[in-house]
Amino acid sequence: MIATAFSAGIYGIEGYLVTVECGVANGLPAFDIVGLPGAAVREAKERVTTAARSMGLAVPPCRKTVNLAPADRKKEGAVYDLPVFLGLMAALGQIEPLPEDCVFIGEMSLNGALRPVRGALSMAMAVRDSGKTCLFVPEENAEEASLAGALTIYAAKHTQEILDHLSGKNRMQPYDGKPEKPEEHAGMPDFSDVMGQENVKRAMEIAAAGGHNMLLCGTPGSGKSMMAKRIGTILPPMTPEEKLDVVRIYSVIGEGAKAARSDLRPIRSPHHTTSAAGIAGGGMGLPMPGELSLAHNGVLFLDELPEFRKDALEVLRQPLEDGTVSIVRTAGRVTYPAKFMLICAMNPCKCGWYGHPSGRCRCTPHEVREYRKKISGPLLDRIDIQMDVRPVPLKDLSERKPAECSADIRARVVAARERQLARYRGTGVTCNADMRPAQLAEFCRLDEAGQKLMDAAFERLGMTARSYDRVLRLARTIADLAGEEHISAAHIAEAIQYRFR
Repeated sequence: MIATAFSAGIYGIEGYLVTVECGVANGLPAFDIVGLPGAAVREAKERVTTAARSMGLAVPPCRKTVNLAPADRKKEGAVYDLPVFLGLMAALGQIEPLPEDCVFIGEMSLNGALRPVRGALSMAMAVRDSGKTCLFVPEENAEEASLAGALTIYAAKHTQEILDHLSGKNRMQPYDGKPEKPEEHAGMPDFSDVMGQENVKRAMEIAAAGGHNMLLCGTPGSGKSMMAKRIGTILPPMTPEEKLDVVRIYSVIGEGAKAARSDLRPIRSPHHTTSAAGIAGGGMGLPMPGELSLAHNGVLFLDELPEFRKDALEVLRQPLEDGTVSIVRTAGRVTYPAKFMLICAMNPCKCGWYGHPSGRCRCTPHEVREYRKKISGPLLDRIDIQMDVRPVPLKDLSERKPAECSADIRARVVAARERQLARYRGTGVTCNADMRPAQLAEFCRLDEAGQKLMDAAFERLGMTARSYDRVLRLARTIADLAGEEHISAAHIAEAIQYRFR
């Protein structure tokens, strides 16, 4: 007898429907799983048979075959335990045939309890798009799966609950749990803690408002890292579409439930010893998302930038342009979204004290040049704002004047972002940093004075075509923060000041 159950799988962050065909026949006892199963999938036969016996269900000695279709896609993980179990029980006549409109995902323990799986949201979206109406998931995956919408979600702690529901003995209630209140900024570091550095705060406000990349260069103790770690407190909350993408990515690494409860943008801060694979993504089997993708729609903060390996830094180039990262391994090619704000901090030289008023630096000019050459020109060209962070004057430290709080800065940033969302509605662009040539031509027209200033800057500063466009994007953000429709020469002048040190 043959029975069919439906499940789902993921490839990258994209989900797809999987048909689980279970057949039993007379013959020597055997249990085979075909359809390109990975190691965890092949082990399902041990979990399934042991769980069935622990639940009092008979598993007679016979030839059992499970086919996972489409058979040309590699199947990884323990997500197929539940559908294999149900399909096998149906094929053995232990339960009634399974409904055609129901899909099952979940890892089983040896006593039948259900454990969470990775990629629940992506799989739920694939189920929704396939036209199926019901999805059975482990309880821990219910909240993220419910974000897919247009599906009836059933959350179970134990397989017996699903068996009782299918038999009509004890119907389960659809999941309607309301997500916990999203995280707020309370208790997080605040810009009011930062004394002085008003010019750097202004630059960070502009970066947050337009989604611009930023480099902070200064001596130890000048506040580079302190301010960079507070950038998340002035960023606008994610839109529903942005949040959906972030939850899908974090679901792949098993953190989807946590991401589903937050509207805060992700902040990633990898150590400078992180490898290129750790930055871009990789791993055994199908590649997992790296720091670039985990920072999608958020911030990637690289402290001590020159200390990162050269290959790890060069990985940044293409994602900074395209907003995606492609990883090729023997198991296949996977493309993950990777649109993020890059915030970098570095010392001006190896000892860190070059340019400090105390004169403590003992580096030679050659050593300073060699240290800075660790960051390639093409990478620097992709960083919109490049700031020298000066030491905080003693006066600012001793007076302790109240500084502007993050909430006030965030209000201006949110207002500027709302202008941008309205301006670019329907174009796929969400902030000024993402403007394409068509938007630059339409929304960054300059008056005579502004064009004259840009022409002079292009000649004198040796600007590239890329840096020219990035100055225009920066000026557009400065105008948005000022609530002005047109870019003036003053906006251009301020943008150039941040761009060229």
